[in-house]
Amino acid sequence: MENLGTFAILLALCFTVYSILGSLIGKWMNRPLLILSASRAVYCVWIFLTTAAGLLVYSLIVGDFRLAYVVNHSNRTMATPYKFASWWGGQEGSLLLWSWLLATYASVVVFQNRRKYRDMMPYVTAVLMTTLAFFVLLISVPEQPFKVIMAGKGNIVDAGDGQGLNPLLQYWTMVIHPPFLYLGYVGFVVPFAFAIASLITKQPGEAWINTTRRWTLVTWMFQTTGVLLGAGWAYAVLGWGGYWAWDPVENASVLPWITATAFLHSVMMQEKKGMMKVWNVVLVSSTFFLCIFGTMLTRTGVVQSVHAFAQSQLGTYFTTFLAVGIAGTVYLILNRLDFLKSEATIESVLSRESSFLFNNLILLASCFSVLWGTLFPVITEAINGEKISVDAPFFNRVNIPIGLFLMLLTGVGPLIAWRKSSVESLKRAFFWPALSGVVVSAVLVALGVRHIYALISIALCVFVAVTIVIEFFKGAIAIRGRTPMNLFSAMWELTHRNTRRYGGYMVHMGVVFMFIGFTGKAFDIDRTLQVAPGETVQLGSYSLKIGQLESGQTNDYQWQVLNIAASKNGESIGTQRPEQRFYVAARQPASMVSIRRKLNEDLYLNYAGPSNDGKGYVLQAYVFPLVSWIWIGYWVVLLGTIICLIPDKVRLAYPRTQVVTVTGTHAKVQS
Repeated sequence: MENLGTFAILLALCFTVYSILGSLIGKWMNRPLLILSASRAVYCVWIFLTTAAGLLVYSLIVGDFRLAYVVNHSNRTMATPYKFASWWGGQEGSLLLWSWLLATYASVVVFQNRRKYRDMMPYVTAVLMTTLAFFVLLISVPEQPFKVIMAGKGNIVDAGDGQGLNPLLQYWTMVIHPPFLYLGYVGFVVPFAFAIASLITKQPGEAWINTTRRWTLVTWMFQTTGVLLGAGWAYAVLGWGGYWAWDPVENASVLPWITATAFLHSVMMQEKKGMMKVWNVVLVSSTFFLCIFGTMLTRTGVVQSVHAFAQSQLGTYFTTFLAVGIAGTVYLILNRLDFLKSEATIESVLSRESSFLFNNLILLASCFSVLWGTLFPVITEAINGEKISVDAPFFNRVNIPIGLFLMLLTGVGPLIAWRKSSVESLKRAFFWPALSGVVVSAVLVALGVRHIYALISIALCVFVAVTIVIEFFKGAIAIRGRTPMNLFSAMWELTHRNTRRYGGYMVHMGVVFMFIGFTGKAFDIDRTLQVAPGETVQLGSYSLKIGQLESGQTNDYQWQVLNIAASKNGESIGTQRPEQRFYVAARQPASMVSIRRKLNEDLYLNYAGPSNDGKGYVLQAYVFPLVSWIWIGYWVVLLGTIICLIPDKVRLAYPRTQVVTVTGTHAKVQS
């Protein structure tokens, strides 16, 4: 088993190198058959890596405890889904997953474009396979997933059982969170490969942009899903009640998401106006290198995080790859500046072009602030030997105003015309959205809300939501005027005619819902209590009566459950059962919090263990207003993204009728 898995990885490395050389030499020497052979080698790489991945997963599920990776990340008592998830639970397995996903993407790209972009595709293949060669090299030499446990005199030892997956990862979202995040990370290699190939070949036209935009949109969707699943996992598992802590690895996942978001907006400028060509190439390249940088942060021990793997020797590999890749990309961009000249200029500050530019600048300001805060401890330690940590307050102080300004631009963009808008037209367009935001803010102030950021956020959310609703209604009413459709059918027809535009509006509406959820953070209630059986404590409008502690044991862990009878405003809402577990094999505790989810607020209870005197319990109790709107917003974002990927409905075009003469009388042309 271990020999076959290792052999499959080594064969994958050989075929990857062959694909790179065959693509480049075939292109330079005009050898079409060599190019074809190199592209088919991509499929071979996928087959070999699929074989290796299948063997590792099989070993994890059946319990081949001769393999060190299986011993460290699986055991006999774990449920099968978690045994499968152990594939990416450790360093070696996650790198194999990275490699397999990239081989899958490369195979899809090569197959889809086997008869298109003939000038570019050899270079696209070479870039994809160069990146893949780097990761396959890592699992071939320093991080081999098929290492066996050796005893004296070279004998292979069966450990009998393993330590099991990290208890914090034994939760349903962690079965799907890393694959989705990797689908985003890995997928951003594809638009980068097309961008580099277009620069090398000085590709005329914008055909490559269409492919790049769609790939970026798909991988952006995966990245968004991965980030939100991670936030949901942190909220439900870690026990501290938050969904985002500006942890270095969390930041690493959101950095490429920010630059990809900027690209998806600015690419419209290149498609419609031939502008921002250099900017778009820089954004695509930055997204790719930030993905590699995020992978490095997770795996090299540069930063300390609950999400990161242990210290390893991979830092030199990643640093070399990033340095060579960034240097080559910068050189290529500078060498092609004449080819990347814009075909138009911004004519007015009051234009949609200008709003896209501001949107990009603000997104990059956010990206820089997050990157700087993440790397600042590393930089200070390298300079003076003292690690100065940057905590969540820094990120909040910088990014909350940036986020609010982005929300404003989200509402302003659809109201501004291309090229130039008049002040009068803007007054008419802004009147109802702005009035709605002001009225809602005034009502909140009257109800006693005094948190300035919360008031601004809610006002901007209302402003953007009203803007989007007006855009849908205006278009739907116009369609209704020409057809017998009802209003909802007209809205669907409107969306189907321009899926990219109205799907984008739905994405923006999802972001509005998420911002409403973020705003609720300003009104959290947080108490850590020492309680005793029979005691009743108050948490806002909730009363919590502490019941008895139950305990027991499964094959995998020991558990304790604290029964709490909860009521709100005197009305019973049932028994909440926060749980504390201790995983025997891993010798680690884990919390299973109790969450009562409602649209207006969540009641969140975490049993943290016995009190210091041994007579009571430590209870962490929270009320989180509006947090459910974050998860609702994600589903709306996902729906909008899927709509953006659907081709526009083709409307029938009727030819003009032209009557030349009728019985000797000249007729007018009918339009």
